[in-house]
Amino acid sequence: MSSPSTQSSNPLVKSNSGFMLSHPAHMIAQGFGSGLSKIMPGTFGTLFGWLSFNVLSLRWPEFFTPFNWWVVIVAGFFVGVWACAKTGRDLGVADHGSMVWDEVIAFWLVLLFITPADLWTQFYAFLIFRFFDMVKPPPIAYFDRRFKGGMGVMFDDIVAAFFTLLAFAIWRSF
Repeated sequence: MSSPSTQSSNPLVKSNSGFMLSHPAHMIAQGFGSGLSKIMPGTFGTLFGWLSFNVLSLRWPEFFTPFNWWVVIVAGFFVGVWACAKTGRDLGVADHGSMVWDEVIAFWLVLLFITPADLWTQFYAFLIFRFFDMVKPPPIAYFDRRFKGGMGVMFDDIVAAFFTLLAFAIWRSF
């Protein structure tokens, strides 16, 4: 049985590659295909965020500087609000499970703060972020319920990123 957040209320609209390619907002919201995974799409979206952050940073270090990452993340957040609102409307589910751009942007934010970091540190950041994003302990659950539409999809993951960074700050202080 599928949860309401991953199943479209419109049986004629399916979250698949054809749907994703039908509009740029869908491609963005669905993490360029990473959200189409049948199992744990949020985890695959976060993995896509992790991989893309490292590939872009290593391939074009002169462009992907910390300041430019800030610009990309802030712009990506607002583009994500639009893309997730449009995609949610088109799928008939405001926070459809295939929409993973929120994980991508939030994990880019985590990586921006912890970089430079070795692979193991990034892996621990991945695990901690996924914990906060999946479990949604208070106050993340509050924001998840409070904000709706594209802003709601995007904002609770930013709060999960904040708690991931807070956990790292506490961990590093010992």
